[in-house]
Amino acid sequence: MAEPATRGVFPDGLRVLNVGLAQFAEPPRAHGATVVEVDWRPPAGGDRDLGLALARLEDDPDDPVGARVREANATAVARILGARPRLVDVRPARQAIPGLDGRTILHAGPPITWPRMCGPMRGALVGAVLLEGWAPDPEAAAALAERGEVRVEPCHHRGAVGPMAGILSPSMPVAVVENAEGGNRAFATLNEGLGRVLRFGACDGEVLARLRWLADTLAPALRAALEVGGPIDLKVLIAQALQMGDECHNRNHAATSLFVRALAPRLIRAADGPTAAAVFDFLLGNNHFFLNLSMAACKATLDAAHGVEGATVVTAMARNGVEFGIRVSGTGEAWFTAPAPVVDGLYFPGYGPADANPDLGDSAITETAGIGGFAMAGAPAIVRFVGGTPADALACTREMYQITLARNAEYALPTLDFAGTPTAIDIRRVVDSGVAPVINTGIAHREPGVGQIGAGIVRAPLACFGAAFRELTRRLGVSL
Repeated sequence: MAEPATRGVFPDGLRVLNVGLAQFAEPPRAHGATVVEVDWRPPAGGDRDLGLALARLEDDPDDPVGARVREANATAVARILGARPRLVDVRPARQAIPGLDGRTILHAGPPITWPRMCGPMRGALVGAVLLEGWAPDPEAAAALAERGEVRVEPCHHRGAVGPMAGILSPSMPVAVVENAEGGNRAFATLNEGLGRVLRFGACDGEVLARLRWLADTLAPALRAALEVGGPIDLKVLIAQALQMGDECHNRNHAATSLFVRALAPRLIRAADGPTAAAVFDFLLGNNHFFLNLSMAACKATLDAAHGVEGATVVTAMARNGVEFGIRVSGTGEAWFTAPAPVVDGLYFPGYGPADANPDLGDSAITETAGIGGFAMAGAPAIVRFVGGTPADALACTREMYQITLARNAEYALPTLDFAGTPTAIDIRRVVDSGVAPVINTGIAHREPGVGQIGAGIVRAPLACFGAAFRELTRRLGVSL
């Protein structure tokens, strides 16, 4: 083997640190050099104005703006880490959610109107209209929506969240989750299970019958159990589930089992034998039941941190199947949107990317709160569902530490020496690093009612964070 060309000039061998394009490392490597590559990107993607604004918004105690942002973020983070979400009630949405009256239906993601809705959301909205009895058949229900005789607005505007299409109508029962620390409440529908379900746009007789059973049997039984035994601490259940292999977004096997265990003594005392048996049969056959409770817990947690003037913490990430949107604590009720991406993942036999609807649902509230995709290091089995390897799962969580302000010690991950999950996404860090939040999620077919056709990983569009950062700098009086 020929001696490296660099040996005479560098007796100990040439060692090169390459910062920038990977191609720059090839010539020295070809001549026998040892090359260490640094994954470096220019701050703010090379945008000079954004870079200068980032410098003003750093946590500099000697800069009035920096000090203000630092204090605001400390408040927001403290509220997130200190939140104590508990399941306190289950009742019809019209009774639980203030102002949800008349022909009003809530949906997942940022605002959208009927003409722009994707197939699954349209199908689910039609199903909700039929469930409420506002129309006699699907055609009449669609016509009602087309004429604008159904008011639609985001779940997030009412303190609620819903998976996939996220459709929530007045008669549907919702889990009522209260943050015992801050007193605010959040709401989520009850999980229907797998198969043909409303959240993927199915609205036939079987789907509607299941929804009525949820309202007439399951919801009253859960409410009675809570009245007998008191609230169920969801934060404790999430913390335990994370140490048992769940990430509480796409994998909820342990969390659902823990919930059933907490519910059992309450339900046995509150319900008759046949009702209790039916409830247990449904819950034990639905490993995803805890997902909606997890979402409501995360929503209650993040709403406690919303509206802190000057805070750069993301308090919602959501998708309506057309657009991806975020909300930020310091920018009030504004949404910052970009086209929803298609999920990169594993497809069920017979389906592929051409069949997929763009990313859909409010379930990214879990990642926003520091679990879900941010906790994949603790759920290596999830990769069999979304693709990749256990090492990829570890890498995802480690990468998310770069764009968050805190670690939630109560959500400790055994695979990372019990480090807390990365928590409180900071728009400054996302814009500065170019690292986008990771979300693991299901893939919906673009046609209503077909259902889930796979699962995978998606990244939040960076454009949302850049737009949010620009608006926050404007509010803080920092010129770009």
